[in-house]
Amino acid sequence: MPHPIQVPERSLGKTPTIATIASLCLALLSIASAAIFIKFSEQEISPYATAFNRFWITTVILGLWSGVSAVRRKQENSETPKSSPYTGAIIGQLFLVGFFLAADLILWAWSLTQTSVANATLLANLTPVFSCLGGWLFCQRRFDQQFLLGMAIAIAAVFVIGCNDCQLASGKFLGDIAALIAAVCFSVYLSVLERLQNQLGATKIVFWSSAIATLVSLPIVLIDGGQVFPTSWQGWLIVISLAGVCQILGQGMLVHSLNQLSSEFVALFLLLEPVLAGVGAWALFSEQLGLLNLVAFAIALVGVYVSLSSPSALRDEAIQPSLVTLQVETDPKNREQEVVKAVLNSCIAKKEISVPETALVGMKRS
Repeated sequence: MPHPIQVPERSLGKTPTIATIASLCLALLSIASAAIFIKFSEQEISPYATAFNRFWITTVILGLWSGVSAVRRKQENSETPKSSPYTGAIIGQLFLVGFFLAADLILWAWSLTQTSVANATLLANLTPVFSCLGGWLFCQRRFDQQFLLGMAIAIAAVFVIGCNDCQLASGKFLGDIAALIAAVCFSVYLSVLERLQNQLGATKIVFWSSAIATLVSLPIVLIDGGQVFPTSWQGWLIVISLAGVCQILGQGMLVHSLNQLSSEFVALFLLLEPVLAGVGAWALFSEQLGLLNLVAFAIALVGVYVSLSSPSALRDEAIQPSLVTLQVETDPKNREQEVVKAVLNSCIAKKEISVPETALVGMKRS
């Protein structure tokens, strides 16, 4: 007599699609351009005010977009009544995403005023370490040697860029701690974002996280006491571009890439951000970019590729496995064999694997 059981539904040989990799690359380019926009905006407002304007402008743009889309759907009568997706757990996750995003940017900006740029950059690049450590401690994740090797290569390459400028001084201790906490905040942000994107679309996530980040950053801006808004049209163009390119496009593509890739790999991939920012500064501000930087960039790419080709780069479905119901015989003697047959037939039906017909015949006869 057939008996239903539930087993984890896993894809055999799953690899990230080209669209996912392209989304992550676009997110990297967009986020890396933030350093260029901030460099220009500092001529009129502080980094805190820049982050605040980035958040509230994003909230307004996406709020208007969502409102227009809702009105259009209502006029076309194409929207069917749905229950609200905003449960208590999702609201809590949205708050965490907005809070840790704001904390990351504010702490990073403050650390640059308290320690050297090299120190802050090196410590902020520890994000992949905290992501892997958090995933191992709290989410029971396991990472193979290939992924860890690629991560070590990439981190070492990025560290080479700033090691010569790194300074050790007691007066810079608070700035170093702030940069370290910023790395922790960004790793938590990616981890929560990975789980949240299963429940909400990228537009909603970026909208609500930006709205919450606006509320979190506003008191910091007021306490700082500096100029809150740009004073020229060029300044407004810069902060609007920062919101559109870095926040809407960059964070939106980041959410999309987490559909297939793990937050740990995304954190590792974003190690290339300071390198690309350095290339942009070299092109726009004639800042020095030596041969060592280019070699380190190439080595970092090798490390990222090594990790990308590892199964640990994909999302770990073991945290919340997708279950599929299969009909198997209850005879204890044949139970294991029937489970294997049912799983294989399920995979074949979804075209995840191909099995020769002779193998199926042999299995049925056994």
